[in-house]
Amino acid sequence: MLAFESLDILSAIPKDLIGVFFILNLCACLGIFVSKRWTSGATARPSSPDPEKPAVGLRGKVTRPPGEWTPSSFQRPTAAPYTDWNVHSTKPLPYRPFRYGPKYFVTLGLRSMNWDEWIARQPLPKVPCRQSTSHRRTRQQMLPHITRSNGRRTRTSKRAVSTDRPHNAIQFNTLRCTYLPERYPSMFEKTPTGISNKVTSETFDITQRPLPEDPMAIAARLVQDDLAIMIERPDGEYYLLGGAVLLAGFWRLTDKFGMRLSEIHTSGDVPQYKSKLEKGMMNFFRRLRPEDPVLRNNYFIQVDDNLSWSHSIGPEDADEVSWGTAEKNRAIENHFFRSERQSLRRLPKSGAVIFTIRTYFEPITEVVKELYVPGRLASAIRSWGDDVSRYKGKEKYQEVLLEYLDSKHREQIEGGLEIEKEDEVRSYPF
Repeated sequence: MLAFESLDILSAIPKDLIGVFFILNLCACLGIFVSKRWTSGATARPSSPDPEKPAVGLRGKVTRPPGEWTPSSFQRPTAAPYTDWNVHSTKPLPYRPFRYGPKYFVTLGLRSMNWDEWIARQPLPKVPCRQSTSHRRTRQQMLPHITRSNGRRTRTSKRAVSTDRPHNAIQFNTLRCTYLPERYPSMFEKTPTGISNKVTSETFDITQRPLPEDPMAIAARLVQDDLAIMIERPDGEYYLLGGAVLLAGFWRLTDKFGMRLSEIHTSGDVPQYKSKLEKGMMNFFRRLRPEDPVLRNNYFIQVDDNLSWSHSIGPEDADEVSWGTAEKNRAIENHFFRSERQSLRRLPKSGAVIFTIRTYFEPITEVVKELYVPGRLASAIRSWGDDVSRYKGKEKYQEVLLEYLDSKHREQIEGGLEIEKEDEVRSYPF
């Protein structure tokens, strides 16, 4: 009825004024449209999706008592063979997990994981050692870290292999000995007692009792990832009770072993952990299901070329280490992009939460050759707040690094790079 009344009023208006009203109304609509487009363009650069998304892997209310777990019958889907993977020639995935500013979001940054992706699709080492895209570690260099570390780099608590629940560390190895031959049949073969590495001719027996060495040391020989086992206790907290940490760069297993999840982060001064991360992280760990694995990525700038330990923050055996000891504004050749790809999953039988942490380490001078990367990385670094900047040591490298990134970004723009097309060629976290 109101619509008809409006038409009656409209019919009473002179025809010449109707045209004027129509033009004014059209201009107003266009103004609003342009204003919205201009505002969104100024605040949302390409490739900057809002990271504030509902957490994955959280379904339903958890009713079990803290520290207790009823074994699940879940079995991981069989992994599809990575048929074109080659131990010598397959290139690592170029993870670039940074977003345009002006705002830096402090979030868990979780996303769902395809089961085929549990162990990163990278070239596994020709010898059983750790490596990055720019650093090759020989067997002779790395094996002593595993076999003679005396708990510094690999360690498993009695609770992680206790008899009151399925063996967490041993179950972890069993699952990996099933997954690796499925996913990488050109390198691994399942055996009646464990797994065989076709490239190195090594065989791993995971059925022997007692095991000849720490089960986490065995796990460390199979892949390049650092590993961690988090176990829930009756207080509802998760504790780091098993680990193989060879390439952490900025933290030490001996410092964190036995700590609660929250203490691990607060002792490392993780920015805004209490205000932005703790509640969500505790809920996530509590409610994570065996069938819902997740991934996350992070990144750092390092001002020395040591993959396993960043000696610029102090000696690895020092009582305290910090960015305060790092040399300021070193030449750009000493700047490296360090990134981690972390997977999290819950073991179905024991309920432990397992981390795998794959480290990538590349010279900044190589990373900037990729289209869009210099400008986006510079914008991301400028978006860090004071707390994040302190945590990541920005003061020690910002002048040299940002000047270099800006110059490389200008070169790409002058070479014809079309910023608005970035989303057509890449998506987070690449």
